[in-house]
Amino acid sequence: MDSPQPPPPPPLPPSSLLHNLITFDTKLSLSLYTLTQPIFPRFFLKLLEISGDGRLFFPIILSVLLSPLPSTSPILFTVLVNLLIGSVLDLIIIGTVKHLVRRHRPVYNKHMFLTFAVDHWSFPSGHASRVCFIASVIYFSSDLVSDILGQLEVDLVGFGGYESVRWLNFGVVGWACATSVSRVLLGRHFVFDVAAGAGLGVLNALFVVNVLNCEFFRSVVAIL
Repeated sequence: MDSPQPPPPPPLPPSSLLHNLITFDTKLSLSLYTLTQPIFPRFFLKLLEISGDGRLFFPIILSVLLSPLPSTSPILFTVLVNLLIGSVLDLIIIGTVKHLVRRHRPVYNKHMFLTFAVDHWSFPSGHASRVCFIASVIYFSSDLVSDILGQLEVDLVGFGGYESVRWLNFGVVGWACATSVSRVLLGRHFVFDVAAGAGLGVLNALFVVNVLNCEFFRSVVAIL
């Protein structure tokens, strides 16, 4: 009598879309990191990293808020408060998402100083969200920025307020893009981390400029 045949092995589960995306993201990020190592000086990428660090941005914005400049230009005070509100929101949003997703950083990420426990996690990029938030607020507030330059009697390029604002927007958007890309080239993040962080930064700016801004809190204080 023939012995019973063992049951066939269970079929392998199909690869999920999420797994395929993560695999693609990991390979793409490693390729970009490897290919650009001989091209971009590390000190330049580190300068971009420092320029988008919250430990630099918060002291700067608080120092300007406490300086005599806001009394010279009340509109500047409004924009600075909007930047401060959005930056606090950015910390809350990015920290919460990092804690929930808990994606590990690239294995080739070296010599990184961690400020908070959630900085162990990679998704989304806090630098990308912060710099894209700052650039977006300045871009969406172009009319206010033009008035600020007029009140402070500042002409950035010698062509009047409109050209000054245009060049300022060009500069901050370029800085935000370069800093975001540098997160992949330094090995700090994967590409999707940076894309998600940049998107969250722009959405945060839209929310602050249109809803939760300085004028909103002034109206609340007036009601109270």
